[in-house]
Amino acid sequence: MAESVELPSRLAILPFRNKVLLPGAIIRIRCTSPSSVKLVEQELWQREEKGLIGILPVRDAAEIKPLSPVVSQGTDSLDQSAKVPGASSDSHKLETKKQNDVVHWHSRGVAARALHLSRGVEKPSGRVTYIVVLEGLCRFSVQELSTRGTYHTARISSLEMTKTEMEQVEQDPDFIMLSRQFKATAMELISALELKQKTGGRTKVLLDTVPVHKLADIFVASFEISFEEQLCMLDSVDPKVRLSKATELVDRHLQSIRVAEKISQKVEGQLSKSQKEFLLRQQMRAIKEELGDNDDDEDDLVALERKMQSAGMPPNIWKHAHRELRRLKKMQPQQPGYNSSRVYLELLADLPWQRASEELELDLRAARKRLDSDHYGLAKVKQRIIEYLAVRKLKPDARGPVLCFVGPPGVGKTSLASSIAAALGRKFVRISLGGVKDEADIRGHRRTYVGSMPGRLIDGLKRVAVCNPVMLLDEVDKTGSDVRGDPASALLEVLDPEQNKTFNDHYLNVPFDLSKVIFVATANRMQPIPPPLLDRMEVIELPGYTPEEKLQIAMHHLIPRVLDQHGLSSEFLQIPEDMVKLVIQRYTREAGVRNLERNLAALARAAAVKVAEQEQVVPLNKGMQGLATPLMENRLADSTEVEMEVIPMGVNSRDISNTFKIASPLVVDEAMLEKVLGPPRFDDREAADRVSTPGVSVGLVWTSFGGEVQFVEATAMVGKGELHLTGQLGDVIKESAQIALTWVRARATDFGLATVDGVNLLEGRDVHVHFPAGAVPKDGPSAGVTLVTALVSLFSQKRVRSDTAMTGEMTLRGLVLPVGGIKDKVLAAHRHGIKRVILPERNLKDLVEVPSSVLANMEILIAKRMEDVLENAFEGGCPWRQHSKL
Repeated sequence: MAESVELPSRLAILPFRNKVLLPGAIIRIRCTSPSSVKLVEQELWQREEKGLIGILPVRDAAEIKPLSPVVSQGTDSLDQSAKVPGASSDSHKLETKKQNDVVHWHSRGVAARALHLSRGVEKPSGRVTYIVVLEGLCRFSVQELSTRGTYHTARISSLEMTKTEMEQVEQDPDFIMLSRQFKATAMELISALELKQKTGGRTKVLLDTVPVHKLADIFVASFEISFEEQLCMLDSVDPKVRLSKATELVDRHLQSIRVAEKISQKVEGQLSKSQKEFLLRQQMRAIKEELGDNDDDEDDLVALERKMQSAGMPPNIWKHAHRELRRLKKMQPQQPGYNSSRVYLELLADLPWQRASEELELDLRAARKRLDSDHYGLAKVKQRIIEYLAVRKLKPDARGPVLCFVGPPGVGKTSLASSIAAALGRKFVRISLGGVKDEADIRGHRRTYVGSMPGRLIDGLKRVAVCNPVMLLDEVDKTGSDVRGDPASALLEVLDPEQNKTFNDHYLNVPFDLSKVIFVATANRMQPIPPPLLDRMEVIELPGYTPEEKLQIAMHHLIPRVLDQHGLSSEFLQIPEDMVKLVIQRYTREAGVRNLERNLAALARAAAVKVAEQEQVVPLNKGMQGLATPLMENRLADSTEVEMEVIPMGVNSRDISNTFKIASPLVVDEAMLEKVLGPPRFDDREAADRVSTPGVSVGLVWTSFGGEVQFVEATAMVGKGELHLTGQLGDVIKESAQIALTWVRARATDFGLATVDGVNLLEGRDVHVHFPAGAVPKDGPSAGVTLVTALVSLFSQKRVRSDTAMTGEMTLRGLVLPVGGIKDKVLAAHRHGIKRVILPERNLKDLVEVPSSVLANMEILIAKRMEDVLENAFEGGCPWRQHSKL
């Protein structure tokens, strides 16, 4: 312990951020900032006799209490000082250019001397650093704070008592009592530490050799206490106050050690109890083996081992599973990891490593009949499925392509996959990928994570319990990607026949053979599917249904299913074909048949209410089966006559309980349609009404839900010759509008829109083009010819034919380029009652896919240049042919 020293009147100050050095404590610091390096170099390193420096605590401005002195400076760690140009001794306030960095300097510090110094140079920057070991000596009070170069200095006054003053304090009875109490508490702490750490001999020597008021600082400096408690200890100049606070801190530390020992003894007792149970269980098992009373059926692990042996695992996987099982047998059920290991082994035992469903002998006629019974139309799709089945019949182990059905909702993509499974006699499992963004959904989580589980593929195989099911990957175009990975990239291995033989799920951590699984995917659009994934699949497009096809689907599939779902039959409700046509024309405009089925279900519900409310309808009694007569009259207590039907003995009891007799079936008519479904939502006069004024044209667009009719509206107003576009449009369609306006302005004289060459069509007026509906995003180049037609109609004040729709991209020279989705667009025009469709000449080949029944009711007009479009778009042809120079 250092003897008392005489302090100079001024000391160099090294700030400690949120840290306090107490007298008698030793601390090791590393100085890296320019200011602290300069201080150590000038005050300690360059002097032959190691000088003294002052350690002053600082803290952030957010922790400053009211009326506390502050200083603005740039320190950011306990070994960094500030560059302060000036000082004020009154309040210790200093201001620098960094006004935001404000810290609080404590008014009291500790003088320290260096016990060890070492100098180093950082590479490659060449910055000089110092490592200093400091020993706290005595407290001082700051009278004035100033700067010397880049670091601080302070005029100080010592707070230590003289020898005479200290002798007087030691005679004080209160001080003597506090000293005895502190030494007793400190001895208990040392004894507790000695039992725990087998040390404490040197600490006991300190109690006998070091003055008690200095011993208090040494003990407190070794504890982990808060910064506020450290400051409180530093401010305890009075030895009695210092001893009182030190005794409190030592006692608190002693109590924490005792609590920790109590908890440790409790844990050790639990561990020894577990070890005792383990030994007793081992002895019990040995006794049962000697007596021959060991029942394997009651031993879960033995049952699990048997299940694993019968799972048919490959040799390398069985070796891995057997090693995991041996590890599990050595664990206790209470141990962490026991349940996760057991669940993992149960999954390995449940997986169908070699268990496959027996395939039926493929009968192509029966398969074709099954497809025809499940789906109406779709001849091209059915033929491709029959071809696929034929190859499977000739070569059962053939690795066929992965079929991907692409089409709008409600056209039967999912049910087609189910029909394939039924034709093959295999089990069917569906995995929905819509909204999946985590790669772990495909590959599984690693077992190191809490709550880990296998991927959806492995989980699906576990559910069907065969290794060769038909697996449907539904909504494969709806997957996303984020920081957790890209599920679409994980599917590349799944759908590649050369890679899925050794599919590695992260949870399994062993290869699994997926080559026997028949994968079928569905999507609404091809664009979101990544090209590498799309390359591994054969895309089969399912277009929307024509009204005739919808009528046949409703009569043969939807109506029987809806009646069965609502407990009805044709004896209760009849929907004529004419009424189904009205539902299709006036209440549904979709590519699929889902809304049609919902409307039919609404009619069935209305009929069910009327049937249930009929007073003459009486449910049959099962006890009437024994009557011989077909009809009987039974008089009830209130003399009401009812007619009851007698059911023969062979009728199903489920049909008996749901059988009613009604006087006459309910036939749907137009009045019932309007009462149940409301007023018609669509009208064939919509196009005629909207094209009744100049500046409106009818276009055809493609969406993920099939083709749609898109109206384009243009109007002119007083302005500065600007083009305004609305309707939530994309960049491509905005460029198409600009091209259309430029082409019309360039040909204005040829079409009689301007009398003299050089006249600006937009002189003194603006043009506004709108694409209803405004809430639906729109983009693509296929609206080019529609935009030109609308602008020509606006400038000429001639109306476009209401029975004509068009599609096609145009160039700046007036050429009409081909576009996609022709079949869906023509079907959409047919749904809306449009009779004439203008198509690009190079799209003529795409009409082969359009049903002949649709083409028979429509007139297809071919356009090579924009003039051909205008010739067919207006009534009586283009009225400005005489002005054309072509």
